[in-house]
Amino acid sequence: MIRFRHSATTAAALVFLAMSTWAQPPEGTEDPMEQADALFQAGRFADAERAYKSILDDDAANGRAALRLGEIALLGNQFVEAERRLKRAIELRPDDKRPKLLLAETYYRQDRLVQAADLYRAGGQEVAADTLASFKGLTPYEITGKAETTRLKFVQTDPLPVIRARFNGSEEGLLLIDTGAAELFLDTRFAEKLGVPQFGSTTGTFAGGKRASIGHGRLDSIQLGEFEFKNLPVIVKERQPLGIAPGGETPVGVIGTVVFYHFFATLDYPNGELVLRRKTDGVRAELARQAQAPSTHVVPFWMAGKHFMVAWGTVNDSEPLLMFADTGLARGGFLCPQSTLKGAGIDLSGRPSFEGMGGGGPVKVTPFTVEKLTFGDASRSNVQSLFGGFPPSTEHQMGFRVGGIISHGFFRAYALTFDFERMQFYLTPG
Repeated sequence: MIRFRHSATTAAALVFLAMSTWAQPPEGTEDPMEQADALFQAGRFADAERAYKSILDDDAANGRAALRLGEIALLGNQFVEAERRLKRAIELRPDDKRPKLLLAETYYRQDRLVQAADLYRAGGQEVAADTLASFKGLTPYEITGKAETTRLKFVQTDPLPVIRARFNGSEEGLLLIDTGAAELFLDTRFAEKLGVPQFGSTTGTFAGGKRASIGHGRLDSIQLGEFEFKNLPVIVKERQPLGIAPGGETPVGVIGTVVFYHFFATLDYPNGELVLRRKTDGVRAELARQAQAPSTHVVPFWMAGKHFMVAWGTVNDSEPLLMFADTGLARGGFLCPQSTLKGAGIDLSGRPSFEGMGGGGPVKVTPFTVEKLTFGDASRSNVQSLFGGFPPSTEHQMGFRVGGIISHGFFRAYALTFDFERMQFYLTPG
């Protein structure tokens, strides 16, 4: 999150397959594990999965292959397979924290928070463990309300969408919408006003690689339109300037990806509203019809961590890159590291820079324009972009390369729907 001061399913599948083929792994090795790892690092997850399975066929006790297969299953929200593979990896590598933390994440995405707590503790993440253990006897993310669908009108759409919510049954406040956030974020003072219990703090990484302390707590409830969420993990953080809504009101926090994956959620930019739909058969059928509409772009994606949603895209005539769908770049549509600029032939020499504000503090950024930016088979021209705010750790921290961030300025032309069951975005032009 950074702010400034100053087609049809078949077609989408073909695009995905072509991009997977173009993203070639390094050559020059005959070692099966190195080949499998190179495929994973290149984002060719289906090919990597086949390679790791072949390794396990020859060596059933290969813990590294079991771990990677669990990780690939989790990238696709295949929870049963992820749990099976990761439990096996823990058996084979009992002193390795990585499979424990990935299994914790598998449970977390299913709201099995107390089970996740034990694994976070075994993985050395005590604050996460203490926070999630506090949900014992509670139903995390319990949704009440009889409606199947609720629509929350944006208080504003630009520079970022803002909605109004009610907290703990009484206090109202504005929330920015930003899929660059995982759990619900609340400003420190507002969280104190609500009496949010906290269980410790960690350090988060924000735009430009800036780091800041964040607290971990538990919120009793939040009212979003006709739905009420009860028992939510929340992040508590001293507020950086979050922008001003009409009437001079300042947002009290940020709503992110973790809330969205409990619904079929749509950021409908053209109509200025957030649409939340329950995961019912009727809604699934509606989404299936939407996916078949000629104007709809269907973009397969994967998710690492709690919110790093990535899909294939290109910058000008670049090789295909995995892009992180982070909607929180105010007034911008794209953010990337130096390596992507080089690959796309973009030279920023002599361009003026200025200071932006990220979640961790001021960030120096240089604006530029991407002539053609694609996300799956969706394409936009002359996209306002920034260099300087991309956190350096994001490029490789997931084990595969992330070549950029697709954001607000790109998605602004669409109704953007998140389907965490099929692991697909649906982009419908306004």
